[in-house]
Amino acid sequence: MPPRANAQFAARMEDALAVYARPYDPARPVVCMDEKPYQLLDHARGPLPARPGHDACQDSEYIRCGTCSIFVWVEPLRGWRRVQALSQRTRIDWAGQVKQLLSVDYPDAETVVLVMDNLNTHGVASLYEAFAPEEAFALAQRLEIHHTPKHGSWLNIAEIELSALTRQCQPGRTPPTPTNVRWTGSSPPTMHASNCATSIPNISRDSLLGRARDCPGV
Repeated sequence: MPPRANAQFAARMEDALAVYARPYDPARPVVCMDEKPYQLLDHARGPLPARPGHDACQDSEYIRCGTCSIFVWVEPLRGWRRVQALSQRTRIDWAGQVKQLLSVDYPDAETVVLVMDNLNTHGVASLYEAFAPEEAFALAQRLEIHHTPKHGSWLNIAEIELSALTRQCQPGRTPPTPTNVRWTGSSPPTMHASNCATSIPNISRDSLLGRARDCPGV
């Protein structure tokens, strides 16, 4: 909860909770997205594996190998997710990801209900920067966008997915390799998972709104 919540925070929080409470509709799937930068590091000297009586060891010196941006798209009620790493994070990159979402992942959906944070690249204007006006308009018409509150991105299910990915799949130093989702390149790989639903927390609307109202400015 931000130190000084306000009416906009409460409004967006309630909006996100209302979206999550909707029944499953394959024609209007609720998809959450998030992204984060990730620093790529390699070992300056090869680490020593653990052996009886000794822990694994690695040198404190490391090699910087640049950064990547990890995009996560998840539909909690269907148990679907897509994870993709790109070499940068721009409006063009986000627009390309949205086009893939609509044309490849959900070509038959009437509308994709998209929940995401307030990053400056996350908006319909990015589609117009990346594509011709006709294509950008057609893509935008198939989106129903809901933004989480500022300082309230924890309401985004995709942020939970990213946290789990970082802790479980990217421990320690991560060099750029073409065999996993950490790799950055012209055709980065994609990770799909099915039948592994993310549980939407049973958060009490009244309790969250009460917490917001306890803060000054609401």
